[in-house]
Amino acid sequence: MTINVYTEETPNPATMKFMVNKLLINGSEDFATKESAEHSPFAKELFKFNFVSGVFFASNFVTVTKTEDAEWADIKPILKEFVKGAVESEYKIKEAVAEDAPDFEGSELEIKIQQILHDYVRPAVEQDGGAISYKSFDEGVVTVELRGSCSGCPSSTITLKSGIQNLLQRMVPEVKEVVSNAL
Repeated sequence: MTINVYTEETPNPATMKFMVNKLLINGSEDFATKESAEHSPFAKELFKFNFVSGVFFASNFVTVTKTEDAEWADIKPILKEFVKGAVESEYKIKEAVAEDAPDFEGSELEIKIQQILHDYVRPAVEQDGGAISYKSFDEGVVTVELRGSCSGCPSSTITLKSGIQNLLQRMVPEVKEVVSNAL
């Protein structure tokens, strides 16, 4: 199979999605630091580039966060070529295999919230090179974690309040607010 790589901008100007025509991982993996990539050959190699400050994998893409001093015009071709070679060489993203089915826990209401986040919000967030995970529900407040390009993105607050919060409030009237512990 010939591996094709194309790039897609994300709402976060410091991150870029490198899409491939092959499933890389079921689920997602976030490597916010070089140290966290110790058990990921693919991420570990990406961090060898001094302009890489974060790596995130989901389905058929890798999102790379660059350092402030790097320019996409300079590094995008280098990263595209690297991603193509890494996928062709079948670099592992992580040692353990991800679960296919989500494992929701908690009360009936919490499971409903997690299912909505998984079915409706996760695909949209992944389109922008990020990921969302449910953390808790307490007294009407849903806490989530934003990763990948969503972490530190200037528009993530708008996404959180205008998009995710409104959706959950319509579908689960008990939800009063959605907050992120990564903003």
